[in-house]
Amino acid sequence: MLAACTSTPPPPVVTSPVAQSTTPTASASQIVIGVDDILGGYNPHALGDQSTITTALSQLLLPSVFRPSDNGQYQLDTTLMRSAEVTSQAPFTVTYEIRQDASWSDGAPIAVEDFVYLADAMRDQPGVVQPAGYRLISNIQPGEGGKRVQVTFSKPYPGWRTLFSDLLPQHLMKDAPGGWQGALQGSFPAYGGPFSIKNLDTARGEIILERNDRYWEKPAAVDQIVLRRSDQPGMVAALRSGNDQFVMSRTDATSLKLLQELGSGVQLSTVPSPRVVDLLLRPANGPLVDDNVRAGIAALIDRNKLIDEGAAGGPSAGLRADAQVLPPSEPGYAATIPPNASAPDPATAEARLKSAGYVKEAGTWRKDGKPLNLVIASPGQQEPYASIAKELASQLIAAGVGVSTINPQPRDLFASQLAMPVAGSTPSTTPTTTTPPDGSGSVGVDIAVVPMPVGGDPATVLASNFGCRPGQDKATSTTSVQPANPVAMCDSQIEPAIEAALSGTKSVTEALSEVEPQLWSRHTVVPLFQLADTLAIGSGISGVTPGPAMTGPFGSAVNWTRGGK
Repeated sequence: MLAACTSTPPPPVVTSPVAQSTTPTASASQIVIGVDDILGGYNPHALGDQSTITTALSQLLLPSVFRPSDNGQYQLDTTLMRSAEVTSQAPFTVTYEIRQDASWSDGAPIAVEDFVYLADAMRDQPGVVQPAGYRLISNIQPGEGGKRVQVTFSKPYPGWRTLFSDLLPQHLMKDAPGGWQGALQGSFPAYGGPFSIKNLDTARGEIILERNDRYWEKPAAVDQIVLRRSDQPGMVAALRSGNDQFVMSRTDATSLKLLQELGSGVQLSTVPSPRVVDLLLRPANGPLVDDNVRAGIAALIDRNKLIDEGAAGGPSAGLRADAQVLPPSEPGYAATIPPNASAPDPATAEARLKSAGYVKEAGTWRKDGKPLNLVIASPGQQEPYASIAKELASQLIAAGVGVSTINPQPRDLFASQLAMPVAGSTPSTTPTTTTPPDGSGSVGVDIAVVPMPVGGDPATVLASNFGCRPGQDKATSTTSVQPANPVAMCDSQIEPAIEAALSGTKSVTEALSEVEPQLWSRHTVVPLFQLADTLAIGSGISGVTPGPAMTGPFGSAVNWTRGGK
């Protein structure tokens, strides 16, 4: 349907059929995978679309310049690229050479236009995943009929290998209805990987992928991969019977025990995801602009209970996120959380709220006679965020804080409500103050319970989650800007260290040792735990491994075969 609006008609456009699905008969050339859900959207670059199924589909369907290897290093993907290297230091320039035979499934070449489309969207659109590196791009020049891409940066960027993953077909998407915000909402317009979509049936909870006959590289060993939605007992039963060859699921203590009871015939692994569940105490709206109010609210939170509620005894329970930037599964991770920050501290909360001018009257915190009210948001009814938001609301209400809980659709939350314009920072204050309502009807969000991306280049994570847009830290307190990140944080006091880490003039280790204590003292982000799936591999399949850290097993799908392990 995206393809229907393309202005490039020459090759016949092959769209993804979204047909009524029937359960296929199991065969030696079909692999069935149990998953929690298959619902879109499927844009791997949109914060609102982040999920296990989106990560899986992007690896199976979309081309990438670099991919992480098992040792955590980024390696050039030679199925797409001939080369990619730094060709100049002043200005910092990277030259990419794309294979001549690399093309989308409709016959259009994978070329410079796809690089430009992704770079522009990541620089300009709200609610995108790790945009900091793309914001350094100053120019993109084509060559060799579009198969050479010369990218110039405004500053050196050591993390450049993390860019241009999961390229999208610009010729089909640039004029698509809904633009970038509607991209890949229900399916994919074309493919540049070893598989394509045969059927995508959200009602039945099933996606059937088949070998992409237009793929120019090694063909997949199996004809079809079926991603099938199921609950935990259903997955266990399907593994036991052999109907599912493996499952990839967010498990709690009960479902993990059910999988363990299947015995040695099922191989279990924990696959940490590239997302950490965070509480964003946003200095962009209402009371939380005040440092003292944020500190007071943070002191009312029982972080341990929130972690227990969200992890539910599953693998995430062992992945407590006690640092602001590096996730617990990352090499070099070390806890930076201040002592006693995981338990509520009523005395500190009372002192900080009183410093902000609040008094507690009849069990309710008030200022100038008005109660302290906060809006807590989580993405739709997705778990574990909705349950954590409910527990957080209960804690704050019990402490005398008024709470309204909202559950907007994930894309609306990240691309609209967490992107409402705010005023720029000033050198003497933690940013920001709000601008007047824009008339859109969007509700300002004080606290968001959301997944935030981690992994890849730590400096890029730091700059994307906490840094300013270029020049934003120089803005005046009356200049209205779109926030640079969902936290709505742009702090001129820590921005130099963030920029130094991003450009490589300061090591990430040195920058984090300087910035982490300040981030904790700002009380803008309370990290909880890293999300993780349980991978359960049954009998009758070969070639499946847990895959690179925070990437998962789907990158090796071309080599999967039916048969013994």
